[in-house]
Amino acid sequence: MIKYLIIDDEAIAHDIIKGYCDLLPNLQLMKHCYDALEAFEYLNQHQVDLIFLDLNMPKLKGFEFLKTLNNPPKVIVTTAYSEYALEGYELNVVDYLLKPFGFDRFLKAINKAMQPTSKVSDVVSSQPVSQEERFFFRSNKKVIQVAINDILYAEAAGNYTKIVTIHETITIREKVSEVIQTLPAEAFVQVHKSFAVAVKHIHEIEGNRIKINDHLIPIGKTYKMNVNKLFNR
Repeated sequence: MIKYLIIDDEAIAHDIIKGYCDLLPNLQLMKHCYDALEAFEYLNQHQVDLIFLDLNMPKLKGFEFLKTLNNPPKVIVTTAYSEYALEGYELNVVDYLLKPFGFDRFLKAINKAMQPTSKVSDVVSSQPVSQEERFFFRSNKKVIQVAINDILYAEAAGNYTKIVTIHETITIREKVSEVIQTLPAEAFVQVHKSFAVAVKHIHEIEGNRIKINDHLIPIGKTYKMNVNKLFNR
């Protein structure tokens, strides 16, 4: 369960964020805070996993509040001001949502927050992925929760992406390049402009093809180096 806090001086922002969170499992609202001082008092006595933080608030601005925290939880900034984005990333915020933001964009931020790191690389490391790590994918009018370790590969399908898992294939309205940016770098490797595969599910590599279960995945010439690096981990 991900325990979260909303810090925003506008009630409508609370309603929107909570409404989006209520559509997803495993998210628990701990408190509505309407200024940073209220949040500071709460965090002195309680722990949360995630904060939705507005920037332009009375008494104490969002980033000034964040700088006061010794061990801050993960933070998703929610603001109408794009000019503070650079400072936000310097403070290691998970994501920076510009108001008004829709559910699809919100979902991307949540997926980032659920991962141990938001840093992305084309080549995997040897660090294992926890069995508990999960993604939310929006397919048609449904939100589907998928365990990362169940994903076999992602495949481009025009402006859509097919997420092929052990149990099913999910088609989402998102480009494969965007999906690859959110998949954990320690578990997936891009092997073609249209494919990223889960390293743990690779059965064999022969020539320019990878076999995963009954699926054959092509290896693109420009991505051959990524595959070769798998042998040197």
